[in-house]
Amino acid sequence: ISGSLFTRVACFQVSTEANRADPQSERILLEILQPYENHNGGMLAFGPDGYLYIGVGDGGSGGDPLGSGQSLDTLLGKLLRIDVDSGDLYAIPAGNPFVAGGGLPEIWAYGLRNPWRFSFDQLTGDVYIGDVGQGEWEEIDFLPAGHPGGANFGWNIYEGMHPYSGASDPDTPLIFPVAEYGHDVGQSVTGGFVYRGAELPDWYGVYLYGDYSSGKVWGLLRLPSGDWQNSLLFETGALISSLGQDEHGEVYLVNYNGELLRLVNR
Repeated sequence: ISGSLFTRVACFQVSTEANRADPQSERILLEILQPYENHNGGMLAFGPDGYLYIGVGDGGSGGDPLGSGQSLDTLLGKLLRIDVDSGDLYAIPAGNPFVAGGGLPEIWAYGLRNPWRFSFDQLTGDVYIGDVGQGEWEEIDFLPAGHPGGANFGWNIYEGMHPYSGASDPDTPLIFPVAEYGHDVGQSVTGGFVYRGAELPDWYGVYLYGDYSSGKVWGLLRLPSGDWQNSLLFETGALISSLGQDEHGEVYLVNYNGELLRLVNR
């Protein structure tokens, strides 16, 4: 186990040159010891509430040997929420689920293995998380806007909807994924965004996500009944390492080989 690797969250001031940060202005807000070399920090995003959300992997190795996903005494395997506009470095939002005790106050949700990209729906504020699986299953997790936090997404008790390490505490209900796929289809999910653009009107309101190894892109839609419809849309052949969204709601793919791609109707 390494004692010198960290996930670091830092802030920088904008320099006098447009669209550049001043490297001398770095302030380290948070450091999380990484016991292994994989499953590091996965995403930063400001939520509709103005707070900074931080996706953090379970610390690495395989199978979560330290039990980080289910432990409330570590920031690993979590979705964190902090207020970077208050306090010396940051403050804890008053609504965080463990602000009064029972867990570290930065924790907003837990039971995650490697949350490789999460996002907020621009219109509704709903949260979507792509959580990379261990050996067999990749998953998409969901929380509706206004959720009070404290959600347990199940890792490493479950991988996707399938038992992995053992029974859970009956007093701690688990939230299961709204979509999953096996490693016969893809090997590493890359979470995306709900499409809110204008160029692809048929996809409006559809959550677009991909797979790093297969290059597949799916569309996931929550129906009025509350059920979910999931369909394969593209086979890009790209190594989809990330997705992005512009201010107009258009969605882009990042190919690990160095390309920025945009989905279009044919």
